[in-house]
Amino acid sequence: MAEKVEQIKKSIQIKNPQNAVNLFGVNDSNLHLIEEGLNVQISAFGDQLDITGDEANVNHALALLKKLMELANSGISLGSADVVSGLKMVERGTLDYFGDLYKDELIKDFSGKPVRVRNFGQRQYINAINHNDITFGIGPAGTGKTYLAVVMAVAALKQGKVQRIILTRPAVEAGESLGFLPGDLKEKVDPYMRPIYDALYAIMGSDHTSRLLERGVIEVAPLAYMRGRTLDEAFVILDEAQNTTREQMKMFLTRLGFDSKMIVNGDISQIDLPGHTRSGLVQVQSILKNLPHIEFVNFTSSDVVRHPVVAEIIDAYEGSDKNEK
Repeated sequence: MAEKVEQIKKSIQIKNPQNAVNLFGVNDSNLHLIEEGLNVQISAFGDQLDITGDEANVNHALALLKKLMELANSGISLGSADVVSGLKMVERGTLDYFGDLYKDELIKDFSGKPVRVRNFGQRQYINAINHNDITFGIGPAGTGKTYLAVVMAVAALKQGKVQRIILTRPAVEAGESLGFLPGDLKEKVDPYMRPIYDALYAIMGSDHTSRLLERGVIEVAPLAYMRGRTLDEAFVILDEAQNTTREQMKMFLTRLGFDSKMIVNGDISQIDLPGHTRSGLVQVQSILKNLPHIEFVNFTSSDVVRHPVVAEIIDAYEGSDKNEK
């Protein structure tokens, strides 16, 4: 018979009750995430929160709530992603550095909200982009690779560091040749580029994005259209790079011009190349690993900033893949 774990209760005072909604989340969603993540019960009584559970988890929840309260009191709007990031840092024992993630504002999005990194993995990614000519972001979906790459590109454009943004990805996911899809080139390519458009719209709005696309300041094109070009004074992003061949990856990387930056993102667990074609993203890690001005940043499921279940799904599939192998 399993030994019953002793339950304790600790309380925390909410210093600024007007920030309670921000701290609790819509319909107490932030509190529910902490309850589920740390196996505790949280009850609100006026300006006090009572936390019940085993001692270690209660102490973790108390420490996390204090950190979140500090952020709320400093005017930072809290959402589920912030709570999930805090829970991940509790798990890693790095909660003391939680507040550091919110010190630097990358840019303001279209609604005026500041965009910041959400976890240590994203922070490493941003540092790599700032200090290198070519940055590779490799890891699962939901880690913010595409969004943050577009954020950094727009920030560089606004600061005058580059003159244009070029966004590209290989169009192979659907398993169909573009030539057989209906419509003109834009209509054929746009569905493949939707995640990139979504990021641009979130940061600049659809109208401003459309104007920059019309002027050629922003260019969205399939990877094949990069051949033969030299991209000077440009911020160039290759998304879904796991679906490039070795030849395509070499072709893309050698487009780098003066005063330019490149970001190459991909998830090597979701390769859609036909037959036994090897992914250029897999191969490039060993080919370029020791070159200067190039950095590889590897994300894991713990860096996922979507719903907590997404990280669990990724871990479950990775475990299944290992068992099959």
